Amino acid sequence: MTIPEKMNAVMCYGPNDYRYESIPVPVIDEDEILIKVEACGICAGDTKSYHGAAMFWGGGVLPPWNQAPVVAGHEFIGRVAKIGEKARKKHSLEVGDRAIAEQIVPCGECRFCKSGEYWMCETNNIHGHQKIVAEGGMAEYMKYGKRDVVHKVSKTIKPEYAAMLEPLSCSVHTIERAQIKFNDAVVIAGMGPIGLCKLQLAKLKNPKMLIALDTKDSRLDVAKKLGADIVLNPLSCDVVAEVKNLTDGYGCDIYIHNTGHPSGVIQGLEMIR
Repeated sequence: MTIPEKMNAVMCYGPNDYRYESIPVPVIDEDEILIKVEACGICAGDTKSYHGAAMFWGGGVLPPWNQAPVVAGHEFIGRVAKIGEKARKKHSLEVGDRAIAEQIVPCGECRFCKSGEYWMCETNNIHGHQKIVAEGGMAEYMKYGKRDVVHKVSKTIKPEYAAMLEPLSCSVHTIERAQIKFNDAVVIAGMGPIGLCKLQLAKLKNPKMLIALDTKDSRLDVAKKLGADIVLNPLSCDVVAEVKNLTDGYGCDIYIHNTGHPSGVIQGLEMIR
């Protein structure tokens, strides 16, 4: 495979300052992997970063999280274009294999990494936000580093589907933490891509009642097809009252918030038992 010296990439320089430009292709060592990117999704976090949200750029009590300039994007998938010998043995990968790195880049040194809970890593670094650690997938090529958690992915999955592995894995993590039981009334608010993933996973837990909320009826139609027992639109009814009516006044047992809007948090606190 011929690897060019330059590539196109979406570079994050600051709020409202993302640029499509030509930059050098990453150089790898024996512990690293060079990936030819096939697809990269746009997370809600990417749009919040673009618009200058305090979580990414600091403000008030929050320190800056982004370290710009950096190649954006953490929902990526690609094929191995070049691989170091140590990385090849560690990950059992060869040139041409499809592979994904988890968005989190664990430090390997904090108490959470050492206990196996690396998603709680104290450094809080992920691809596409801290240049010094790991750049993102909105480029023709990207590098998986020594500390990356890398998985081989089937070549039979369409690239645009394989790029959904990261949001799907986040959804799996949510549902596992929710510990849904058979007699639970579960409400999932926000039927975007991740909300719909969580809905289908929650359905596999077989709760007593699975309720989907969204302000768009078209999304609720999809939610109904994918397993929701009841769908409610907050613009059409008092969803807090409806959920309490459906649960003998107690409220839902589990509330999962995906909308990204602060009102959804208050709504959940009002309707949960």
